[in-house]
This record gives sequence, structure tokens and C-alpha cells, in this order.
Amino acid sequence: MHRVIVIVTGGLALAACSSTPDWLNLDALKPAPALDTVRFESQPPGAEAKTSNGQTCRTPCALALPIGAPMTVTFTLNGYQPDSEDIEPVSTGLGSPEMRPNPVQVELTPAPPPPKPVKKLAPKKKVAVKPAAKPKASTAPAAAPMTAAPAQQAPAPWPSAPPPRQ
Repeated sequence: MHRVIVIVTGGLALAACSSTPDWLNLDALKPAPALDTVRFESQPPGAEAKTSNGQTCRTPCALALPIGAPMTVTFTLNGYQPDSEDIEPVSTGLGSPEMRPNPVQVELTPAPPPPKPVKKLAPKKKVAVKPAAKPKASTAPAAAPMTAAPAQQAPAPWPSAPPPRQ
């Protein structure tokens, strides 16, 4: 009977190693990261403040930020240029660090108006030049032949045709 109890106890111990219950988790004993509440204000109000860790809010607002490392906050508002501010943990004489500056204040600059669209000139229509119309045969007497010598023509690149046979 002793052997059976030892075998069952050993089996239960091995099964316990494969899954630990939540109450035995030691992560609960780790301290939570220190947080500091930082206020965000903008001129004009209503800008979206987005921190580099992903938290967002609409100004004026406040967020609880971890004091582990410096962060960047970006402010955006339609019709205004985006602006960014850096906040850093600063140790105080009281022991725990705080984020500075606090409150974070920005004055947003109005965005320049969009450039006016350039009017494109309509492309000029190409007018086809029609060849001169051939004169119709008329009953008028033919013009007198020219007395000037005919112009010299360049030789053709192909052989000339033989004279017609009679």
C-alpha cells in the first residue's frame, strides 16, 4: 500500500508541474510601473493628443503615463499643423520621479490654405491644312506654255522603264 501512495503522489507532483494555478503566479508580487498623471492643453482646445505609447485624448485632458522612459506627445487638429512635445521623467526630492513638463501646453499654428488649382489652358486645336482644290475644267482657253527651261530632276533610284514599243 505504501508503494501505491508514493506512485500516486509522484504522478500528482508531475501533473502539477505542467500547469500552475493562478493563485501561485508570482507576477502579482511584482510592483506595478510607477504612473504620473500628466495634463495636456492646446490652443485652440479640441486637439487630439497622442503619446508615443499609444494613449490618446482630446485637449484639455489628462493621462496616467508610466514614468519609465521619455515620451513624445503629438497634437493634431484639422486646419492646423501638427505639433510635438517631449516629456521626460525627472527625479524630485520626494523620491519618485515625475514627468516634466506638466501640464504640457501647445499653441497650434493654422495650416496654410491649399494652393489654388492652376487652370490648364485648353490645348490648341490643330487645324488641318486642306490642299488647294484642283481647278475644274473650264471652257476658257488654256494658258500659254511657259518659255522657261524645265528644271533638272534628280535621277530616280530605280531603273527607268523601257520606251514603249510601236
